[in-house]
Amino acid sequence: MTLIDTHAHLFDDRFRSDLPAVLRRAADAGVERTVCIGIDRESSIESVRLANQHPLLVAAVGIQPNHAAEAQPGDWDAVVRLAETEPRVVAVGETGLDRYWDRTPFAVQEDYFARHIELARRLGKPFVIHCREAEADVVRVLRDAFEKHGPIRAVMHSFTGDLATARACLEMGLHISFAGMITYKTAQDLRDVAKVVPPDRLLVETDCPYLAPVPHRGKRNESAFVAHTAACIAEVKGVPAEVIAEHTTRNARELFGLPG
Repeated sequence: MTLIDTHAHLFDDRFRSDLPAVLRRAADAGVERTVCIGIDRESSIESVRLANQHPLLVAAVGIQPNHAAEAQPGDWDAVVRLAETEPRVVAVGETGLDRYWDRTPFAVQEDYFARHIELARRLGKPFVIHCREAEADVVRVLRDAFEKHGPIRAVMHSFTGDLATARACLEMGLHISFAGMITYKTAQDLRDVAKVVPPDRLLVETDCPYLAPVPHRGKRNESAFVAHTAACIAEVKGVPAEVIAEHTTRNARELFGLPG
């Protein structure tokens, strides 16, 4: 059984002392690839460095909405150069919109979201969407892009929205990715959404080091734990875990252009 962790923040200081061991555990758990996601200039550069150093990793580069207000002159240009020139950069982001935290004016978030969408379209790469309490706004922006350019090659990462949001995204061509929260007792609504996401649009992730799945809840999350998320989705859909692993791995390979 092979898996792909489509969203991880392995540049985080919590992995500084034992990243090789973390990657070994991931490989032992069947993880064939992890997408290391940047959230600002520095973490995007570091994600690329790690991807160039470790064969298990590929990178995505971007400026996450909660960090857009901190961006300095030249930071966006640095992200663009990485996306244009680094072979192991397979996606743009994470980007998106966030109304939960009040760290970046919303107009600035929308500006950076549009920049990421256009960069991804120009380079023919997918983009990775962060959305927290801004589902209607994200769908609005995506629908505008869909009406102008057609189906959208992107993923709603660590999805926590409702069924209507999921259906709107699926209609526009997006993938839906679930993280460890789907395993929590309080997440029945999320499991209900996962039940109806078609197998060919489904992805799994950890979003590590955050929000480890049951039975590791409360600990540092890591890529190996993506197997628990896949197993939970398999239970929800009433199929063997190997079936979910097969579908999500194929989907990730196709979306991010990864070798089999």
